[in-house]
Amino acid sequence: MKFVVFGTGGVGGYFGGKLAQAGDDVTFIARGEHLKAICERGLRVESINGDFTVHPAQATDDPASIGEVDYVLVAVKGWQLPEAILQMKPLVGARTSVVWLGNGIEGTDMVVEAFGRERVIGGLCRISSFVGGAGVIRHVGVSPSIAFGELDSAQSPRVEALRAAFARFADLRVEVPANIHVTMWEKFIFIAAVSGVGSVTRQPIGGYRSIAESRAMLSAALEETSALGRARGIPLDADVAMRILANIDAAAAGVIPSMQKDMTDGRPSELETQTGYVTRLGRALGIATPTHDFIYAALLPQEKKARGEA
Repeated sequence: MKFVVFGTGGVGGYFGGKLAQAGDDVTFIARGEHLKAICERGLRVESINGDFTVHPAQATDDPASIGEVDYVLVAVKGWQLPEAILQMKPLVGARTSVVWLGNGIEGTDMVVEAFGRERVIGGLCRISSFVGGAGVIRHVGVSPSIAFGELDSAQSPRVEALRAAFARFADLRVEVPANIHVTMWEKFIFIAAVSGVGSVTRQPIGGYRSIAESRAMLSAALEETSALGRARGIPLDADVAMRILANIDAAAAGVIPSMQKDMTDGRPSELETQTGYVTRLGRALGIATPTHDFIYAALLPQEKKARGEA
């Protein structure tokens, strides 16, 4: 099988790196000094589960030079996805499967619109990792897991082949859920809450989950997004917000989501595709989302400044 990892950041670098380490045909899309370092020294993954280096590593900033592939694993930030879709078109043929592994719900909708439902596999991952320097990925927390499935919940050879590719790694949990939409929404409920509350309180998970006032904000954020999922027809359990809150309580105290990291560092973030999506969907469905509305309003000036718009 031939893979392209579109976006060699914390997610793409780690999961694509595992495939490349195992000898699969993987090409990484990267740019700048990161690309240069990968080409010269390989891709270095520093992980709590053990370090490894992929060398030599196939990497380029020109997707058109690769040709059609079997799988495109898309791991760019949500706000980078429209440009990425344009660039990845030469990679996508009649037998290509595109898997969006980024945060958010809109990403899958966008790749379906661009390439057709028949070429898209629903997906998500869980990991705390980031680019630690040119050519270096640092996995610092969260036991890595990846999940994917057909959007119509059918079993298929292409999903089974992808599952088998990742199932080779004992330190990586792979799942093909009965309904990938439920699993994607459960992750979105989690990530939208911790990204928003973490960014507005400027604290890691352990800094706000145990304080009554900020915990109430966190709980309300979880409930609001759960209500939107149900309104979209996703069969979420009645206690989904409570279960996710229990998972947050069990997480390492120092966990900081990528959106919060970007905002802290003054970089453009996924505010629009996480908190912003919740507020927009709430208005479209006529469902109140006051917690997310407050978080969005509080963070928007900083986001605009990071983008040079204020």
